Amino acid sequence: MRRDHRPYVVKRAYNAFQAWYARRFLAPQFERLGAGCTFMKPWHVEVFGGPVSLGDYATVIAAPDKKVRLTVWSTFEGGGFIEIGPYALLCPGCRISAATGVRAGEGCMFASGVLVTDADWHGIYDRGLSVGETRPVVIGDNVWIGDGAIVAKGVTIGDNSIVGAGAVVVRDIPADVIAAGNPAVVVRSLDKDREMKTRRDFFAQPEVLAARFDAIDRALLGGNTWWGWFRSLLFPRRGD
Repeated sequence: MRRDHRPYVVKRAYNAFQAWYARRFLAPQFERLGAGCTFMKPWHVEVFGGPVSLGDYATVIAAPDKKVRLTVWSTFEGGGFIEIGPYALLCPGCRISAATGVRAGEGCMFASGVLVTDADWHGIYDRGLSVGETRPVVIGDNVWIGDGAIVAKGVTIGDNSIVGAGAVVVRDIPADVIAAGNPAVVVRSLDKDREMKTRRDFFAQPEVLAARFDAIDRALLGGNTWWGWFRSLLFPRRGD
């Protein structure tokens, strides 16, 4: 489909159902789920083990073929944890797995297909070990991890840094840089004199932001009819 044929009231109801589903079925699986979180297709979000915490105003987008998986599986006393700060963005196919601990700061963005893991998940010389070597991962504030990138055990990524698409991070990345490649290396420094706008800024006035998105939906979907929607589903034609 080239455009959304749903009537405005249908999209409103669908969004309300997604919010209800997240509160009813996902929220109990989190150690803490912050206020104002948005889940798109929450039935494709999997939370296993714990504790897993997600901060305020996070956005989690899942898809049938690209589930979002947050997994804590530890054989150590005290277990592991996943802690993701406020204003985060988790895109389809994002996987975060912890045996010791994965901590991400404020406003981090995880693109589609990102893998963050703090363990090997098998022993190098004893393949029967269920976790293997494990070291915590620390991701600073406002970090952007690109499509399909891998962040491996023991890595620290500094504030504001960007990890390029497909990169494999096996060593620490300092703050305010762009890193790319396999293994990832710094390819450029960010201009510290330029203003940095973060996802905290984007959500500075959540009520105003919600009203703006609602106005966009009204403008785009307001002219749609029930018959036009059903027709597009049952009898699609060129241009739909």
